[in-house]
Amino acid sequence: MVVLVTGASSGLGRAAAELLASCGYTVYGTSRDPDSSSPDSFIMLRLDVANDDSVAECVAEVINTEGRIDALICNAGYALSGAVEETSVGEAKAQMETNFFGVVRMVSALLPHMRYQQSGRIIIISSVAGMIGLPYHAYYSASKYALEGYAEALSREVYDKGIKVSLIEPGFFHTKISDSSKLANMEIPQYTKSKTLAVEIFRRSVKSGRDPEVLATLLKKVVEAKKPKLRYIYAGWTRWFVIFRLLIPEKLFEAVLRRYAGI
Repeated sequence: MVVLVTGASSGLGRAAAELLASCGYTVYGTSRDPDSSSPDSFIMLRLDVANDDSVAECVAEVINTEGRIDALICNAGYALSGAVEETSVGEAKAQMETNFFGVVRMVSALLPHMRYQQSGRIIIISSVAGMIGLPYHAYYSASKYALEGYAEALSREVYDKGIKVSLIEPGFFHTKISDSSKLANMEIPQYTKSKTLAVEIFRRSVKSGRDPEVLATLLKKVVEAKKPKLRYIYAGWTRWFVIFRLLIPEKLFEAVLRRYAGI
């Protein structure tokens, strides 16, 4: 089986690529700067998911070499922090270009091949933030919410074509997402205190999160499952926010979430 993993230079993408390679899969990872990481167990390719030509070249290289791609794991992305009022349209668009349209580009490039094969797995890394809007991470949440609806519709369209679509909805894992996150350029003093606290809570939660190898094990199971589910919530204690949202009154849920976020 040939597997393509985007965002494989570190964190979850790296862990998943290494685990799958160790199990005998032919694995291609991607990074915007593949020269900065040199894995021994899988092949690293240059890819910018926000660039049409880069996506086309990457997919063509794997197809030309292997003749097929059996599984795509869409993991590339970053977090944009800042109040909505502080975030420019350009910054918001950049977030969506990578986190949402990056997935769209990859899937669009691969669907014709998977449809021809009459088989394929598309695994999209979403987030608990795709079910609960995180304060001061509105556009990160928006990008993940978009993936939720996109993947739902896609799964129904390709159901009878041998292609299975799954969403992974993790909580906090110890990756570099907080280190590589971007902060909106504008600074409005009225937001500074609560924004600083919310961003720090996000950073601490990532730092104390579980090892990405744990989530990589789940990805391996999804790749190998005969009948994979559409959604896999793998959020640890943060899954309770999702449960509470369904079970308790909205005003109470909002009070709990604001307290957690320090607002």
